[in-house]
Amino acid sequence: MMESAAIFGIQFLLSLIVYALIAKWYVAPWLAAKPVEQALMPLIFPHAFRHIGLLFLVPGVVAEPLPPEFANPAAYGDLTTGVLAILALIALRGGWGVALPLVWLFNVVGTVDLFYAVFRGLSVDAQQGMGAAWYIPTFVVPVLLVTHFMVFARLLRAR
Repeated sequence: MMESAAIFGIQFLLSLIVYALIAKWYVAPWLAAKPVEQALMPLIFPHAFRHIGLLFLVPGVVAEPLPPEFANPAAYGDLTTGVLAILALIALRGGWGVALPLVWLFNVVGTVDLFYAVFRGLSVDAQQGMGAAWYIPTFVVPVLLVTHFMVFARLLRAR
């Protein structure tokens, strides 16, 4: 029988590969012809749902209480990133002068949050207590990483 840590790693890696292929073959070519503000919006929308990360704090959704040194920063980092994503979307749509700086802020905060959560989660073996939340790091986090990368690429190209 395969150990849960191996299953977790395989699922994360394969999801990351599939999302990267979708991004490279379909999303990036479609966005390439669009102005930066229009191209950024579909990449930011998935992050507007990062409030979902608060479920790391909800007993019954996670199989057992997750280590607080993982759960608290992951949950509140996701919430912060989600709010910044919504603000960035509103600013982009409204043509605000602060739109691109807000996108930079959202993207840096969100990327740091994801990397911290991944590495902290691995260091405390958080996947053991994920329960129903298992899908977040194995299915959702990979698409968030890919879209963060794409936002950085588009922002740097716009400069």
